[in-house]
Amino acid sequence: MLDVQPINLTDEQRTFREAMRRFSVERVAPRAAEVDSSGEFSWDNFKDCVAMELPGLNVPVEYGGSGADHVTQAIMIEELARVCASTSLMMGINGLATTPIVNWASEELKKRHLPAIASGQSQGSYCLSEADAGSDVAAMSAKATRDGDSYVLSGRKTWITNAGISDIYVVFAKTDPSAGARGVSCFLVESSMGLKIGKLEHKLGIHGSPTGEVLLDDVRVPASNLIGAEGQGFAIAMHTLDRTRPAIAAQAVGIAQGAIDVASEYMKQRKTFGKPIAEHQGLQFMLADMAMKTEAARLLTYRANSLIDEGDPDGELNSAGAMAKCFASDAAMAVTVDAVQLLGGSGYTTDFPVERFMRDAKITQIYEGTNQIQRIVIARQLLK
Repeated sequence: MLDVQPINLTDEQRTFREAMRRFSVERVAPRAAEVDSSGEFSWDNFKDCVAMELPGLNVPVEYGGSGADHVTQAIMIEELARVCASTSLMMGINGLATTPIVNWASEELKKRHLPAIASGQSQGSYCLSEADAGSDVAAMSAKATRDGDSYVLSGRKTWITNAGISDIYVVFAKTDPSAGARGVSCFLVESSMGLKIGKLEHKLGIHGSPTGEVLLDDVRVPASNLIGAEGQGFAIAMHTLDRTRPAIAAQAVGIAQGAIDVASEYMKQRKTFGKPIAEHQGLQFMLADMAMKTEAARLLTYRANSLIDEGDPDGELNSAGAMAKCFASDAAMAVTVDAVQLLGGSGYTTDFPVERFMRDAKITQIYEGTNQIQRIVIARQLLK
C-alpha cells in the first residue's frame, strides 16, 4: 500500500490522520460490505463516529463542538471514504447542513441546534435541489409565504441525503417568486414541524446513505427559523457549497485511495505466467497512473480546504473548490474503473470491494454541482 502523506500537515493533523486510519480500519471497514448490501443507514457506524466525537468536528467550540479546521475535516472524510463512502457521507452531510447555521443563523438557532448536532443527538440535511432545479437553483418552485409570525412552506425537494434520518432540514424556498435567485430564502425546518418523506431512491452506489424526497405540504415554520434575511438564500447556498465541495473532493480522494490499496495488495498475490501480476510492467504503469491522479487530487483538495481556513483572502475559493471537486471526482472514477480492471474477473464480483468503490465514486461527479457546472465555474473565473 502506498501511504501518501499530504504536504504541510501539522503534527496535530498527522496524529489525527493516524487515529482516523485506525478507527476506519478497525471499526468501519468490517461493516462496509454489509452496509452496501443491506442498503440501510448504519446506526452502529454512526454511534462509533459519535464516540469519536466526529459529528462535532465542524461545530464551533462555543456550541459544543471541536471547531476543527477544514483540512482536519477533510482528513476525516478521506479516511472514512477510504473504507466506506456511505459512512463518510454521514459525517459530510452534517457539515453541509450545519454550515449555513454556523455562518448565517441567529444566535438563538445556533444555541438550539448546534450542540445537538455536535453530540450526535441530532442530524441534519440540506434541501436545495428539486426535480427541475438541480444545477439551475434559481428555477426552484418551493415557496415560503409569510403568515404573521410564521412562514408556510410548500414544495417538493429531491435527492436529499439523509432523508428520513435527519432531525433538522435546511430548506431553500422562494419568498418572492418573481425575483428569481434574489427571491430565495433559507429556513431551518425541524422534522416535527410536519414535513414528510416521499420516495426513497434506489441508487447505483452509496447504498448506506438514504436519499429521498422531502415533501412540504403547507409546513408552518416560525419566522425566527429564517436563516439570514429574506432574499439571502441563494447567496447562502452558494457560500455553503463553496465551503463543502472540497469535502466531496476529499471523499473522492478517499474512494480512489481505497481502490489503490486493494488493487496493489491483490497484484502482489495474484500470479499469471509464473509470477505475481505486480511484476508485469504494463500493470505497474496502470497502478502508477492511478497513484499520480489520486495524489494530484489530494493536493488540490487540501489546498482548497486550506483556503477556507485562511478566510479566502484572494477570492480564489470558488474556483479552487470547483477544481478540487471536479478533478478529484473524475480521478476517483478513472482510478476505480482501473482497479476493477486490475482485479479482472475478481474485480467484477462483490468478493472484493473495488466494484463498490467504482459505484460509489460515480456520485462524486454529480452531487454538490455536476462536474459540467464546476467547469463553467472555473472558466468564468478565468474569463473575468
